[in-house]
Amino acid sequence: MGMSINTNIAANNSYRNLTNTQNDLSKSLEKLSSGLRINRAADDAAGLAISEALKSQVGGLTVASRNAQDGISVIQTAEGSLSEVHTILQRVRDLAVQAGNDSNNATSRAAITTEVSALTTELGRIAGATDFNGTKLLDGSSSALSFQVGANGDAASRISVNLTNIAGLAAGLTTGGAGAKFDVVTPTAVTGAQAFTVTDGTTNTTVTATLGAAGTYKTVQDVANALNADTGFKSKLNATVNKDNQLVVSALSGGAVVGGGTAGTQASSGTGTGTSATVAGGVLDFTNAITSAAAITAIDARISSVSTARADLGAQQNRFESVIRNLAVSKENLSAAGSRIRDTDMAEEMVKYTRANILQQAGTAMLAQANQSTSGVLSLLR
Repeated sequence: MGMSINTNIAANNSYRNLTNTQNDLSKSLEKLSSGLRINRAADDAAGLAISEALKSQVGGLTVASRNAQDGISVIQTAEGSLSEVHTILQRVRDLAVQAGNDSNNATSRAAITTEVSALTTELGRIAGATDFNGTKLLDGSSSALSFQVGANGDAASRISVNLTNIAGLAAGLTTGGAGAKFDVVTPTAVTGAQAFTVTDGTTNTTVTATLGAAGTYKTVQDVANALNADTGFKSKLNATVNKDNQLVVSALSGGAVVGGGTAGTQASSGTGTGTSATVAGGVLDFTNAITSAAAITAIDARISSVSTARADLGAQQNRFESVIRNLAVSKENLSAAGSRIRDTDMAEEMVKYTRANILQQAGTAMLAQANQSTSGVLSLLR
């Protein structure tokens, strides 16, 4: 082999090997400093695609777990209000049982009706006031709520909570019996025979009460008291005064009542009273023992429906808690899978770094030796 200085093959070879070593060393430093085996697609294109998909799944499961926690919060809010609804209904039922006793006079029954009316009003307020983050839960405006409890967009990643069976907590629970109302503009003008016709199914009964002379009664309540004192009247009917100071007559049987002696025809009951008008009956009527017993049955049905609704919400809460536990396991396993693909094995990479570091030092030394190998040409030039 000849001796030349223009092309130093040994130096070129040393330089090429040193460049490769430096490239390996740079990659090792990058992996060791970032903790990631894949820092760019060139490191592992397939591994990058898989790890990014796993990262999406892990992120989605993290948020889904929070969604499920929010679902539990929503259910607890609704179920907490239903707990108070149960308390109110139990109190109303107690009052209905109390009203079923004929030891109560008209004043006692009126007091019971007043309390029940206030409690049913509160049921309506609870239904309208119970909300979570602005979403009404008990008023029927939301038939169902959907919760995203998975990382994907398919149906299996969602849970729907039905709210239709907890809507209308106070619907139909109104007080007062059916009957007829009469305007009594001048109570002092009321006198003589007062006739009322009661319709029970297809049976019509006319009840007549005879009142005192004109000027006997000063108020509408005086007229009602006089009617209730009449033996024939109180055996079939009951008289009260409403908030509009009208005389209200209802049948103990719950039948329809009109003034006069013709069934189904609105008329005056007698001297001093106006033409009768229908009073819509409420489900909770405490006029007498019979209507009070019917109220107990109606309340029992409502208590049962609320119990069913609470049981359903409890089952849904247990389901959400199961979802949260399952999401935690899935998140852990997917995180481990992503780590195996993406993360650096620090021990293995440190071996590679040490090897590359030693090779770099050796390569640098050999490049220096190769550069000096042609210096022997100078001896020929002396």
